[in-house]
This record gives sequence, C-alpha cells and structure tokens, in this order.
Amino acid sequence: MNGEVTAERPTSASGLAPGESLVEARDIVKHFPLGQGLFARARRRPAEVLKAVDGVSLAIAPGETVGLVGESGCGKTTFGRCLVRLYEPTSGEIRFRGEDVLAHDAAATRRMRGSIQMIFQDPYSSLNPRKKVRDALEEVLAVHKICPKTEIPHRVGELLERVGLSPAMAERYPRQFSGGQRQRIGIARALAVNPAFIVADEAVSALDVSIQAQVLNLLARLQDELGLTYLFIAHNLGVVRHISSRVAVMYLGKIVEIQPAATIFDTPLHPYTQALVQAIPKLEAAGIVDTRAAIEGDPPSPIAIPAGCRFHPRCPYAMPVCREVEPLLTTQEGGTAVACHLYPVASAR
Repeated sequence: MNGEVTAERPTSASGLAPGESLVEARDIVKHFPLGQGLFARARRRPAEVLKAVDGVSLAIAPGETVGLVGESGCGKTTFGRCLVRLYEPTSGEIRFRGEDVLAHDAAATRRMRGSIQMIFQDPYSSLNPRKKVRDALEEVLAVHKICPKTEIPHRVGELLERVGLSPAMAERYPRQFSGGQRQRIGIARALAVNPAFIVADEAVSALDVSIQAQVLNLLARLQDELGLTYLFIAHNLGVVRHISSRVAVMYLGKIVEIQPAATIFDTPLHPYTQALVQAIPKLEAAGIVDTRAAIEGDPPSPIAIPAGCRFHPRCPYAMPVCREVEPLLTTQEGGTAVACHLYPVASAR
C-alpha cells in the first residue's frame, strides 16, 4: 500500500499542492430540504433544511488512501455519495483529473462513472438476490462496454479470482455466500469497469474482525497491483489506521482535522479527534483494555447547527469565542490542518 504522506508538501485549500490531486472537492455542500409536503405548506411552517455536508474541501492524490471518520450522522457517507454523483451537491465543485465533473453532460458523466466507483456497507442489499453473481458482473461489463461480448464470461472469472473467489462461484446466488464473500463480490463489481478511484463506504463495518482484516488486506493488495486511489469511510479509527495514508475527521457536516495517519493517533489536535482516538480499545499485557469514554452530550441536530464552533456544546475546552465564531480549517506546522480556536491561525483554507 502507498504510505507516502502528502500532507507535508505545500498545500492548496483542500489539502495538496496544486496539480497533485486525482480527486478534489471544493467547498461541497449538500442540504436536504425538509417539511415541503402538503400538510407542512398548509400549516405555513418555515422550510427546514438538514445540512448534511456544509462546506467540505478535500483533495486526494493518485494512489493515496484517505480515511474519512466521524460519528454516525456526521455527513461522511453523504459526502462520499456526492463524489460518485449518487447525490448531486447543493453547491461546490468536484474535479477529477482536473476536470469539473459537475459541469459534464449526461454522456460525459457516464464515462466518468467508469473511473469512479463505490463499495457499499451492506454487500447483500447491494446485490440483486434473484440474480446469479455471473449475471450481476456480466451486466456491468456489458453496460460499460469493457470488453467484447465473447470475452465477458472469461472476464467474470478473472474478476472473481482477483478478489480471492473461485470462478465457479459465478453460478451461485448472493444468499449462498458469507458476508465476507459478498463484500468481495461487491469489490469485484467495482473493479469491473477499471476504476481509478473508489469510495469504500463502511466497507468492513458489517463483518467479523477476522474477516475485516482479510478484506482490508485485499483492498491494500489491489491498490498495489492496480494503482487505485481510495476514500475509505468508517466510524472506527482502529480500522482506518491500518489502510490510510491520511485521515480526515468530520463532525456535523464539516472536516475538523486532517493529519497523516502516521501521526494523528499519537498527536490528535482537535478535541473531537482526541475523544475518538481515546475510544480505540488498547491491547495491553492484561488483554484488551476498553478505554472508551463517551463524549459528553449528543451531537446537535444538523437541522439546528449551533453558532460558532459546532463542537463547542460538547467540548471540555470551549471558550467564549467558540460560542460565537466558527473556526476555519487552518494549516499548522507539518501540514496538519485543524479547525479549532485552541490553535493559532497559520494558513486559513
């Protein structure tokens, strides 16, 4: 796996030097209007907006794995779906190999989707239970015209072998596979179109720990062999640390910290990141020690985001300025970026 750290180079507004990124999101916003039904209009209630993603910028270099972590509901999955165009951003810009993908017409968008794929959390629900694995993979190959029709059956076998499954398994239905095997099929389907960038959304969270390790090793091997670039979305930092070169931490629709994976677990800066790192169970001589300490309070609603720093209602270090002024994501010494008033502003981004 590519462990090269890019965060220490001169950075742009989204984390890498200009021209270095394969994928770059610039100030992505995704809001979901609520209460627009007939009864809501009859009551003349003001329209509410769920601010799932509220201005996220992130650049990912070729061959890099960026881990995106945060509690459930922080907006990380929504952001990933915006990158692959499953959701259309409310505003912002997404560039792939320098091109603004949101400005593409329908034909260009279809071509681009062959280069950007997603692996979903639940491999069973993402597979048609009435279709054999062969049918699911052949459909992808045919729609995207990856190879001549006569070569499709051979290509299906190659894809299954690449993810550690027997070609004979192509004749089985999804229900005949274990969870880990189904996830391998999901990976094979993503690989079918020869992508350059894959968003892995909680790709191992539904699996047993031993199976998680196998799938993580598979993803790392595929990255080495195929030169893939990943956005790896997870709520578990312990999983992310083993596959990521950089880690971005998201809270209530915003990125609050970006650090190299080699340093963020030893020197987390943002109080929210510190709490997440402290929640990772530690292995000591006496066995696994559960160090989890709950963060005080519940996350605020993305419908009613607090003024100032979004984390201040739960932060043990909150100051008066935190309640009034939202901190910018700023570059610190060594290229780390953090959005917190505890740290001096070196370079706003």
